[in-house]
Amino acid sequence: MTDDSLLPAPALPRRNRWPLAILVSAAFALGAIAVIWAGPAIERWRKPAPQPIIVTPSAAVPSAAAAAAPITIEGLAAREAALDMQLRNIEARIGTADAAARTAAANAQRAERLLIAFAVRRRLDRGQPLEGYAPLLRTRFGGEAGEAVATVIAAGRAPVTLEDLREALDTIAPRLTSGTIEDGVGRAVWREVTGLIVLRHETTPSPRPTDRLARARRMLDAGQVEGARAEVSRMPGAPAARSWIEAAQRYIAARNALSALEFVALGQPAAAAPSNPPPAPAD
Repeated sequence: MTDDSLLPAPALPRRNRWPLAILVSAAFALGAIAVIWAGPAIERWRKPAPQPIIVTPSAAVPSAAAAAAPITIEGLAAREAALDMQLRNIEARIGTADAAARTAAANAQRAERLLIAFAVRRRLDRGQPLEGYAPLLRTRFGGEAGEAVATVIAAGRAPVTLEDLREALDTIAPRLTSGTIEDGVGRAVWREVTGLIVLRHETTPSPRPTDRLARARRMLDAGQVEGARAEVSRMPGAPAARSWIEAAQRYIAARNALSALEFVALGQPAAAAPSNPPPAPAD
C-alpha cells in the first residue's frame, strides 16, 4: 500500500495568456490617443483669456463723432487765436535770431576796421609805405570818410616820423635862432637888442629863440607835433624852416585822419581831420 501524500501533485492545465496581453496593449494605445487629443485642449485651458482691445480716439485723428460735430464761430475764433499766438512766437524767435546775427556782423566789421586803422598807424609811425592797406582803406572807409582816407594814402607815399622831425630840427636849429641872411643886418641887430630885455608875465613862456627851440624839442619828444610846429613858426629863422613846417603839417594831418578813421571804425561820425592845419599866429 502506497502513501498518496508522497506522490507529486498532478499538473494543472496551462491557461491561454494572449487575451490578457491584447487587453493591456489596447488600453495603452487608447491612453496615448487620449493624451495626444487632450493636450491642445489642456494648453488652451491654461492660457489666460485674451483681453479686449479698447481703441481710444486720438487728438491727431478725430473720431467720427468729433468729425460729425458742428463747427461753431467760437471754435473757429479759438483756433484762429491759437494760430495767431504760434505765429507771433515764431516771428519773435526769428526777430531775436536776426538781431543777434546783425549784432555779430556789426561787431566783426568794427573789429576789422579797427585792426586796419591800427595797422596803418603803425606803418606810418615806422615810416613804411602802406602797400596793400590802401585798397582796404578805400573799401572799408571810403564811403564814410573819403577825405580822411585820401589824406592817409597821400601820407603813406612819403611817411614822416617823429625821428625825421627831430633830426631835421637839429639840422636847422642854428638858422632858426639867428635868422637868415635875407633878413638883413639891421633886422638881425634889432632882434638881438630887443632880446636883451624881455618883459613878460611870470606864467608866460619865454619868447627867446633858444627857449622856443628847447620847448619845440621837448614837445617832439612827447609826440606833441602841433606845439612844436607852433614854436618853430614863431622863431626868427622860420622862413628857412618851411620844409620842416610842411613836413610837420603832413604828420599832423595824417594823424588827424587816422583818428577820424578810428571814430568811424567805432561806429561814430568821422571827426573833422584838417589836412592842412593853419599856422599859429606870431607873437
